[in-house]
Amino acid sequence: MKVFYSGTVRYVAGRLGQALLQLVGVVTIVFVVLRLTGDPAQLLVPQQATAADIARVRHQLGLDQPLWTQYLHYLAGICRFDFGYSYVQNRPALSLIMERLPYTVDLALAALVISVIVGIPIGMVSAVQRRRLLGRAAMPFVLVAQSMPAFWLGLLLILVFGVWLRVLPTSGAEGLQSLVLPAVTLASLSFATVARITRSSFLEQVGAEYVKTARSHGAGMGRVLFGHVLRNASIPIVTLIGLEIASLLGGAVITETIFAWPGIGQLTVQSIDARDFPVVQAIVLFVALVYIAANFATDMLYSVIDPRVRTTAAEG
Repeated sequence: MKVFYSGTVRYVAGRLGQALLQLVGVVTIVFVVLRLTGDPAQLLVPQQATAADIARVRHQLGLDQPLWTQYLHYLAGICRFDFGYSYVQNRPALSLIMERLPYTVDLALAALVISVIVGIPIGMVSAVQRRRLLGRAAMPFVLVAQSMPAFWLGLLLILVFGVWLRVLPTSGAEGLQSLVLPAVTLASLSFATVARITRSSFLEQVGAEYVKTARSHGAGMGRVLFGHVLRNASIPIVTLIGLEIASLLGGAVITETIFAWPGIGQLTVQSIDARDFPVVQAIVLFVALVYIAANFATDMLYSVIDPRVRTTAAEG
């Protein structure tokens, strides 16, 4: 038990150390890349502004300081949970994100539910019934969904359900009806990926010896699938779902732009256009935190689903 506890602590500490290094790397890269996009002071002054006016704005924003000084100030601010003020709206960047976050969370969760409810059954059917018509018909449908660009699907849904049928709103966030089209659009690629991973995982488990043994002892296919196969096949599926949560939160830029959904994705596009460095940096840091937290939670969940992970951690 002592060896297991020590190994688990080392494993968790190692993952936390990796997460910290990843965060520092993301912060540094984004900070440098944004500075290469141009001078935001030129966008914040009138067209007839003089060079002295631009210089005064740069001084007010601290952009006339050496790059390493700006970087150290930014890191110090992060340690105090101070992510700076928006150049455009003159409000704390964190408050702008928190204001938009509920909309993106609603959209991402709705898309995730659609992906899981649709993707896992399709993957199971295509694996178990792979020699029958239903199983053969499932995967071409999945491949079409996976190869379809989100912007094209979004425009198609707007045309069909918003223009022709006029049954669903095509922009804004006014109730559950407004959530349907952007959620389906965002879930299109995610559900296809879930279906493919589920199929591959189930195919690997269905051909295993324990399934043949259980069937030879008279166990029904349904009991074998849900009592044994589903648990053993769930590790790659859980991994994918954990990553998809972060991916959906961070990848809603196109969908939110198409449907004028007032979430973080739309705020990102607006901030990049305005070269609003503090807001963009805060958004990227937030998305990176979500990705890293999802990876860490998935790793921890491994030990619950598969005891062999705990054994490996203890032996390491």
